[in-house]
Amino acid sequence: MDAFSSTFLSTLYQHPKSLLSPNNNNNIYSPNTSSSLTPKISSIRIEERPQATTTTTRTKTQEKPTLNYSPPKRDLPTKPIKPLNIPAIIFNALDNLVNTFIDPPLKPIVDPKYVLSDNFAPVDELPPTECEVVEGSLPPCLDGAYIRNGPNPQHLPRGPYHLFDGDGMLHSIRISQGKATLCSRYVKTYKYIIEHEAGSPVIPNVYAGFNSLTVSAARGAITAARVLAGQFNPANGIGLVNTTLALFGGKLFALGESDLPYAVKIAPNGDIITLGRYDFDGKLSTSMTGHPKIDPETNEAFAFRSSLVPPFLTYFRIEPNGTKTPDVPIFSMTRPSFLHDFAITKKYAIFADIQIGMNPFEFITGGSPMGTDLGKITRLGVIPRYAKDESEMRWFNVLGFNIIHAINAWEEDGGDTVVMVAPNILSVEHTLERVDMIHACVEKVKIDLKTGMVSRHPISTRNLDLGVINPAYVGKKNKYIYAAIIGDPMPKISGIVKLDVSIAEADRRDCIVACRKFGEGCFCGEPFFVAKNPNDPAADEDDGYVVSYVHNEKTGESSFLVMDAKSPNLDTVAAVKLPRRVPYGFHGLFVTESDLNKL
Repeated sequence: MDAFSSTFLSTLYQHPKSLLSPNNNNNIYSPNTSSSLTPKISSIRIEERPQATTTTTRTKTQEKPTLNYSPPKRDLPTKPIKPLNIPAIIFNALDNLVNTFIDPPLKPIVDPKYVLSDNFAPVDELPPTECEVVEGSLPPCLDGAYIRNGPNPQHLPRGPYHLFDGDGMLHSIRISQGKATLCSRYVKTYKYIIEHEAGSPVIPNVYAGFNSLTVSAARGAITAARVLAGQFNPANGIGLVNTTLALFGGKLFALGESDLPYAVKIAPNGDIITLGRYDFDGKLSTSMTGHPKIDPETNEAFAFRSSLVPPFLTYFRIEPNGTKTPDVPIFSMTRPSFLHDFAITKKYAIFADIQIGMNPFEFITGGSPMGTDLGKITRLGVIPRYAKDESEMRWFNVLGFNIIHAINAWEEDGGDTVVMVAPNILSVEHTLERVDMIHACVEKVKIDLKTGMVSRHPISTRNLDLGVINPAYVGKKNKYIYAAIIGDPMPKISGIVKLDVSIAEADRRDCIVACRKFGEGCFCGEPFFVAKNPNDPAADEDDGYVVSYVHNEKTGESSFLVMDAKSPNLDTVAAVKLPRRVPYGFHGLFVTESDLNKL
């Protein structure tokens, strides 16, 4: 979710098209180092504080939450860190000056002591380790791997740090014949490798490190000096891949909006291997969305990228054989908008132009480069999904409809009506600074393509996000949604609900038909639906399981939970005790055994 900040950082370098080295003729970048896949993890030490509850004074302009701060311990490094050279010592000292005197982490949202507390704290890599099934049994349809991505900084942040700034780490639970194996590995991005070899941060945090003109000038100058000194080459990528995963074009990709996709694979023993940076035979020169949409019937992947300069939105697709189609620039999006997700139907792609975007005036006067414009009219743009240009793009005003994630979309009335379901952020002005005050209401929006009329109604007024469906229903009408209950406070997830979107609009009632709360001190990640019989077209849409990682903050233990999607309470089918905790993260994916074998 850091596309704008990473793009801004890239402009400081004015770097050329990515320089990739071919590997088996597939344009996968493989770092020229023998140790790229052999981590030498440096321990992250977080300042110890008393474990008693600390209450701080609240002011109107800045509030620090009451927090039980108990940082988990990490193993000390097993290998010595390479001594720093003179330029590195100088640059690190300059970084410390900026972080101490120019831009100290004063706000809780960018203070590492708060952002990395409790189960948000990073963990070291974990090689494939057997797990214990402590309740029930793992269904045969789960043979494969559930993999979840998320931020996990390999080094202690020197200054301001946002949750989105962490290095991507994949947590995979490999299941075979009722047995489970957990593995946690960093995605071996170029950024990760150079900082791993250096033993300290080299590239500044893109989301928290450039929050005013003065700070950006200072950090930009130091970073440019690092480039000139040969500490890293921005042409090889400077971003993170910490957002999600997707399977398309015959490959499994770890994705993040600040860099190109990275191809990964799961070894038979459950280990996670980074294959390298991927540019689709040179046709993808910059980043892409972390949320491509894969049509389950055609196996095409539809995607986009956003930019700080026109075109602010560019749409494209990836054929089933991995070939990227030509870009479709969307110039009718007239200003940069925070565009993280979108939706497809069988005929259309749908984009949201929301009230979050770049804020150049605030940036020049010392504020954040991103902000909210409450006077902006939010819109939904509908374009034929096989469009070769934007001539058929149509925009529809949908006042106050601010979405970060989309759940699904489809067509009705013979294709004359487009329906979209997504969580609408009601308190959008708090999105960037006070995430604990965000409330998202899941809404259904209908657009009559003939008349241009737009209608909408809430599906649930509960604070929900990270909604998923049966993947077989992407782009077509679905009935059920599985969503995370946000709260206690955000971004923690206290439970999961099941929504029935077919409940008539006239009923004017909440569409929640099942709910599972995990109890005090227990929080889960994004849910994911796995069909019991994915190849059976006659199977019920909800005939399957909802899976997620769950963490108990009282005991410090994590588990992998399998829930019955049909049951009114999302009852436990199987619970797997994990050998160590899995930090809270972002989005995940289940890959079947047959698909793993194809990789």
